[in-house]
Amino acid sequence: MLVVSTREFRDRQRIYLDKVDAGMELLIQRGRTKSYKIAPVSKDDTLMTKEAFFAKIDQAVKDIEDGKGIVIENREELMAYFDSL
Repeated sequence: MLVVSTREFRDRQRIYLDKVDAGMELLIQRGRTKSYKIAPVSKDDTLMTKEAFFAKIDQAVKDIEDGKGIVIENREELMAYFDSL
């Protein structure tokens, strides 16, 4: 893992982001007590606001209450469901 200061990162940002893209882990230290890990966002990452997250949960609860859910009885059914996604 590569550890750099905020000043060093700012001065050589492109170089460090290229290293992260190549798979290197990067930790940026800000003072003595704060650190930040830099990682690329992949297509599988889900980014949403807290409000959007809770709105999705509320909608899912409503759907279940309205009978729009499915019942999975055992592991085989669960695995078959996951495979169908």
